[in-house]
Amino acid sequence: MHIWTLDKWKVYYEVHPPRRQGLRLRIAPDVHPDVKEAILKFAKWLRTEYYFPMRVPVYIKASKHIKTLDGELVSATFFKPNCKWVEPYARVSTGDYMDMQAQRGRDNALASILMSIAHELTHYFQWINSLPLTLMGEERQATIYARYIIDEYAETRGHP
Repeated sequence: MHIWTLDKWKVYYEVHPPRRQGLRLRIAPDVHPDVKEAILKFAKWLRTEYYFPMRVPVYIKASKHIKTLDGELVSATFFKPNCKWVEPYARVSTGDYMDMQAQRGRDNALASILMSIAHELTHYFQWINSLPLTLMGEERQATIYARYIIDEYAETRGHP
């Protein structure tokens, strides 16, 4: 079972499909150009490999952290609405790219950011397919699938 290809969502959207579908990016203008380029290439690949039955915008921020609804500072977050007809969204921070690049190198820094995107999109597929998981189970599964997606993507590229 690959949750990115599950189609349990058809129960909700087969009869009355949502108005908008697909993966959309909203990249802040001050995001580092290397990061922007890597994310655009990754998103293009994701769109060819996977189907996003309800639109999921991913907001790419240049800040080092994102504040969640409960006030916690995180590097990435996913908003899953209670209603299946309201669009979810993900937010990913990229402001620590230069620090990560200095410590780990360009490719590893970019891969880390792409991994955050894949992690949050796994939460999208958990939500859209209504998977019955605990919070710990959601996080574990998202981490495993993020690695899997990045490994899959790495097979198509020399560098992120």
